[in-house]
Amino acid sequence: MTAATDARAIAHAIVAAHGLRFGAITSAPVAAPSFSSDDPVYRGAKQACTALGFIEIDAECLAHAWRAQTQRLGSFDAVLWPAAPEDFGMRPFPPAGRGDAFPPCPERLGLYAVLPDAQWVGRMARAGVPTVQLRFKSDDAAAVEHEVQAAVEAVQGTGALLFINDHWQVAIAAGAYGIHLGQEDLDALSPDELAQLRASGLRLGVSTHGYAEMVRADRVSPSYIAMGAVYPTTLKKMATAPQGVARLGAYARLLRGYPQVGIGGIDAVRLPEVLATGVGSVAVVRALVAAEDPEATAAQWMAAIGATAGN
Repeated sequence: MTAATDARAIAHAIVAAHGLRFGAITSAPVAAPSFSSDDPVYRGAKQACTALGFIEIDAECLAHAWRAQTQRLGSFDAVLWPAAPEDFGMRPFPPAGRGDAFPPCPERLGLYAVLPDAQWVGRMARAGVPTVQLRFKSDDAAAVEHEVQAAVEAVQGTGALLFINDHWQVAIAAGAYGIHLGQEDLDALSPDELAQLRASGLRLGVSTHGYAEMVRADRVSPSYIAMGAVYPTTLKKMATAPQGVARLGAYARLLRGYPQVGIGGIDAVRLPEVLATGVGSVAVVRALVAAEDPEATAAQWMAAIGATAGN
């Protein structure tokens, strides 16, 4: 049997084992656009992951993980989806034990409300929401500084953990609990800026949209990792298709050891299946801000999340 034949057999085996779970449209693998190795497990896995709908960078990441897993175990197993951090080239887990890790936050952040201004932050904090994020969009530096400071003051005495989206230098100065950055914002940090952020003592959360971005986020050992968008969302233009709960569950298994946040298009109907993946937190935007009674809605969500955590 040639290496090419081996690769085709491996691709078919992986799709057969996981196609239903990941919603493959076809039972036959499509051709992967490019290969960086002649290893048959790598090539077959990349063909399969492409057929399963993973974008190029994630199919490449998974293919290398399949090869590493096969080498580590001594044999190829089509049923065993890669979920060991070392097979993805990640450093030893748990991440909090690394010398350069950002400060830890609770393993289960619970209901995580992403809010447009300090007034909403205070309102949801007083309603008992355990984790809140100020996502204030403005090019006015003075307005940003005012809103961040107001949000920090708004959560005082409530017990809510406040993360600031993007404005990390202002968040440090205001004394926020943590900062949340997207991939592009994280990549834009210079080594000196990353060192400054790490030395500040703030917790760091990072958005991810697939395997390659999770591996990149892990390199800085953040306090938590957010994964999405789980479902379609109109709140922001996404570079990747909705991930779905099957992928979210796979991500959660790989990232066990990190506090995990599922985000994107999650509503009350979808909440149970999201929580079933094992993520310890669910981030919402419209579910609270657009609710007729945001406090009552928050109470219902917190009860549902708490019931799952107690199981």
